[in-house]
Amino acid sequence: MAPYRDVALTKWGSRDRKFVLTTSYGMHARYFNKMKNSDLSVTCKVHLRSSEIPANSPWDAPHAEEWDLLTVKDFLNKHSWTKRASDFCKELCGIFITSEEYEASLLMFLWYVKQCGGMKRMVSAANGGQERKFHGGSQQISEKIAEKLGDSVVLTNCPVVGINQESKDFVLVKTLPGKEYKAKYIILACSPAIQQKIHFTPQLPPVRNQLMQRMPMGTVTKVHLYYRTPFWKEKGLSGTHFIVGDDEHPMFLSMDDTKPDGSFPAIVGFISADKCRKMCHMTAEERKNAITLSLEKASGCPEARKPIHYEEKNWMEEQYVGGCCTAMLPPGFLTRYGKALRTPIDRLYFAGTETSIKWSGYMNGAVEAGERAAREILCAMGKITADKIWIEEPEFQDVPALPFEDTFGEKYTPSVSGFLKFVTFTSILGAATFAFLKCPKYLRK
Repeated sequence: MAPYRDVALTKWGSRDRKFVLTTSYGMHARYFNKMKNSDLSVTCKVHLRSSEIPANSPWDAPHAEEWDLLTVKDFLNKHSWTKRASDFCKELCGIFITSEEYEASLLMFLWYVKQCGGMKRMVSAANGGQERKFHGGSQQISEKIAEKLGDSVVLTNCPVVGINQESKDFVLVKTLPGKEYKAKYIILACSPAIQQKIHFTPQLPPVRNQLMQRMPMGTVTKVHLYYRTPFWKEKGLSGTHFIVGDDEHPMFLSMDDTKPDGSFPAIVGFISADKCRKMCHMTAEERKNAITLSLEKASGCPEARKPIHYEEKNWMEEQYVGGCCTAMLPPGFLTRYGKALRTPIDRLYFAGTETSIKWSGYMNGAVEAGERAAREILCAMGKITADKIWIEEPEFQDVPALPFEDTFGEKYTPSVSGFLKFVTFTSILGAATFAFLKCPKYLRK
């Protein structure tokens, strides 16, 4: 994508003000008030803490217990001094883990940032988590696999309602239509919340039972707006917006989704967490109007109000999904239940993006988790050794993930609290020096 300008919107009293986003960070707004810019150093604190967390066992982090008992909101209240910066980070939480900052454990958020390579990579459309798409759509992957395996192997419209492991030789699976199937092993790749729809015989261990009750799915609606022309490019804009605002601005993140050949000009975006829940009672037309009005204010482009087609997908309405993009882990979850996430139960193994240790919540994580679970079964069958279970996938060399480098300012810009501590210290030191030099000599004795 060409390096067009990005804009961000914030509410200042009754006015809308736009700020150019810094190209170095890809999401930080350049403020006229440098104190506000300094306060966004809270993101550096996130990166510093996330670096301590083992991707495969966040509960073993040095500060795991402390951080798991805090919410992301607790962290922002302590380290963010301005409402603007706090609101910005709150929106980041919503787009990253599709949950509000008061819902999610700080340890979960830091773990998520760690396994996805940092906040820059997660949010960036270039060299980041929002960069790549499949030509022809990702659905063709499952379709091609199903075609190769055959209709007799891949069964659809057969929800599993029962898993019986009473036999020592096989697992009996019962489906909603009433059919039963035998297998030597089973991999459950649906989210833990959806696993509650299945009856297990014998009963699952108590910790696993409670684990499933404590992992609600995230909340998000994905939106596509199609236009006759890519008007944003014609005006030197990238189509990427980071919009911080109240309910009148439903989408925090939106970006250009035009096809590489320039066809089907489109903007794609996400409505997450509380804003998504609040808009559920609205009609699709009302949601479209609210979204396009917000985009018009953010971009200054009246054309944003006139899409020729609108598509939306609210993942909460899917009975066998329940939400997106991954499960939300509340305070206390990882340190109490985390070790049970991937632990097999007899012939039952667990996959799904929630169990991955890299790019959880993304297709990457789902594929990695599935391959790991398959290797666990191969190990149980004696076909591979235990040291072959965890294998890091080689990077796709045609489009390598380049490293992100923090600028000097991002690394060393003091936070507001750090600045105030410095001012307090220098003031006391200055006052003491003045008293020593100006007071009578007997005061020095």
